[in-house]
Amino acid sequence: MAVWRLVPFHRYPPRENMAIDEAIFREVQRSGGPPTIRLYGWLSPAVTIGHFQHIDREIDLDACRKGGVTVVRRPTGGKAVYHDDDLTYAVIAAENTSLFPPTILETYRVISQCLVRGLHNLGVEAILAAEGREPWKEPVMESGKGSPDASCFSVPSLHELLVKRRKICGSAQMRSRGVFLQQGSLLMNFDPEKTCDVTLPHWEPRARQVQALREKVTSLYEHLPRSVTGEDVCKSFIAAFQTGWQVSLAEGSLTPEEEKLKDHLVATKYKDLAASFPRRNDETHNVGDM
Repeated sequence: MAVWRLVPFHRYPPRENMAIDEAIFREVQRSGGPPTIRLYGWLSPAVTIGHFQHIDREIDLDACRKGGVTVVRRPTGGKAVYHDDDLTYAVIAAENTSLFPPTILETYRVISQCLVRGLHNLGVEAILAAEGREPWKEPVMESGKGSPDASCFSVPSLHELLVKRRKICGSAQMRSRGVFLQQGSLLMNFDPEKTCDVTLPHWEPRARQVQALREKVTSLYEHLPRSVTGEDVCKSFIAAFQTGWQVSLAEGSLTPEEEKLKDHLVATKYKDLAASFPRRNDETHNVGDM
């Protein structure tokens, strides 16, 4: 039986969460280390934006600054996710691992099937979305305009998780040099008002936009009592991965190389974009030929 590394649940600052995932990904590329599953939470509210998103078109940075919400760009694609009371996972493995088909879409399906099994064990009947946008593609945008729905949870992607036709878990993936990283967030709670506040565009009256999100998105505590903890969910997912994939998950920490790279990435790459992005009245505009 193959042995995978499990980095057990812990809450970290938003910038550090993204740096840890990328550090593991880069070290698996470099040294061919063991496939890894990581489960984690957030020490403070945050918005992660997809690798290709236009931050000023799709995130309300003023609202994030006022609300103390960190904005950080994910290494993976997809749309914006508001993180507060959610359980986030990362799966990092070589593309040629026998468990995973060679396509992005089928890798989504294989991982999502384990998540469905984990939710089923808790008493939540989830299914995979059969239709929706492809998770690695962004909607076409007119020049100067954001997408109609900047939030990841506004539209289900193929093979993402639905409960009673509402999205409960969103995921995104990146691949490079024979290794993939998939990140995903399971909503324990969902705050449609906060999600509406921090994402753009505000394309209709706020009350209607909030209601539209309520109709599209659900969370674990809508279906389970509060006595079910994040630790319970972690245990259920761990059991589902081990049973579904017939692997053994051995708890482990970051290697010294991963720790060093994580610190470097926090210092050089993963900035709080809400703090560092120019405020609208501070921006300068350059005009010239391209």
